[in-house]
Amino acid sequence: MKEHTVTARSNDSARDIPEATVARLPVYLRALVALAEQQISTCSSEELAAAAGVNSAKLRKDLSYLGSYGTRGVGYDVDYLRYQIAREIGVTQDWPVVIVGIGNLGHALANFSGFRSRGFRVVGLLDADPDMKDQTVAGLQVRPFDDLPEIATENGVAIGVIAVPAVAAQDVADALVAAGITSILNFAPTVLSVPERVDVRKVDLSIELQILAYHEQRKAVQTL
Repeated sequence: MKEHTVTARSNDSARDIPEATVARLPVYLRALVALAEQQISTCSSEELAAAAGVNSAKLRKDLSYLGSYGTRGVGYDVDYLRYQIAREIGVTQDWPVVIVGIGNLGHALANFSGFRSRGFRVVGLLDADPDMKDQTVAGLQVRPFDDLPEIATENGVAIGVIAVPAVAAQDVADALVAAGITSILNFAPTVLSVPERVDVRKVDLSIELQILAYHEQRKAVQTL
């Protein structure tokens, strides 16, 4: 099977980076941030790989898609590599985000402080429930779902987060696309149908728990 790639640009040349590598870049960035917070200025590929939870050969191959940022015998400059990865994945700029569905999950997402520190600014909280109108969550006023096009246009929103029940998720996705939003983070346990130009990332906590349950079951059987 051919591995999916995405086009990334650094300096003046564009490169194709495998999707699997793209998925690991934020992990490397998080590890580098943690190292910088510990006042560590340089690290080896082995140290960075251990901090990111991957093997060093995979890390070196992943970073080779970005360019040559390591020095033989010295390692990587933590701050410089952190900036290069952040630039590559687009978090050196500010990304306006809207969250649709301000129930328990939506509340938690709106209050998540990590968005801002990672380059994402929540500019709109939307809910179709009239009882939610004018409530304030994380310093933002919850607005009617029908206000989506206005908020998206005013703020140049490119990323929408779906935190509604599965039965409503497709309608929300359709509205996000119609409003010009081209990237969607979907927390609803359902598969969305969107145009090819729209990227969707799915987060299904129940599936992750089921995978853990599978491994727990295997461990239990092996101890018998």
